[in-house]
Amino acid sequence: MNPIARSCRRALRTLLAAAGLALALAAPVAAADGGLQPFTATYDASYMGMHTTGTMTLAASGGDRWTYSFRIDSPIAKLEQVTVFEADDGTWKPLSNSDSSTFLIKKSSKRATYDWAAGEARWSGDVKDDRRGPVALRPGDLDAMLLNLAIARDAAAGKPLDYRMVDDGKATRMRYRVVGTDTVSVGGQQREATKVSRKSGDKEQVLWVVEGLPVPTRILQRKGGADEMDLRLKSIN
Repeated sequence: MNPIARSCRRALRTLLAAAGLALALAAPVAAADGGLQPFTATYDASYMGMHTTGTMTLAASGGDRWTYSFRIDSPIAKLEQVTVFEADDGTWKPLSNSDSSTFLIKKSSKRATYDWAAGEARWSGDVKDDRRGPVALRPGDLDAMLLNLAIARDAAAGKPLDYRMVDDGKATRMRYRVVGTDTVSVGGQQREATKVSRKSGDKEQVLWVVEGLPVPTRILQRKGGADEMDLRLKSIN
């Protein structure tokens, strides 16, 4: 693959990962009866001059299981990430995660399985040998998408945003913090938003969350102090 093609593919996969973050945060913390609510959301996404649209969904899968996903279908690439999880009294346990992409003629696919009975997570498909696992599971562990679902819940409750993420063949400690407030435009109205941020090296993610809205109004990713990716809510139903 030539350098330009590689750059475009990385750009779209970055959008997918960021939109996975948006999707997770888009899910309502809880309905009045303590359960999650299905939704479909659309975001405008841009990355280094590239523009595309992503569709996010959260759907009941029977019993206590839910499926939420993010999809991009652009002229040069198709990307999809799907997480199946179990909701139990405010706790979300990942059961499986699939991540697939097609860029021109190049395809990639990987899958994660979270076996809570065995207490381990494993990965298969197009992954490196040292990222196949197993990784030991602990109570409260989340995958990348559920991590951000927990952020929405805990930020609203004023709880510490400190988690253990088991994803991509490894376990990582993730710490986020509230960095202030800002005024954003939502449906032509000015609203106060809480800003949540996480820094790792020269990278930073900033999210604007408005109380009473089930989705963040904006997600900004920076690298080296410069804006790299911008994700903005377009519609939700």
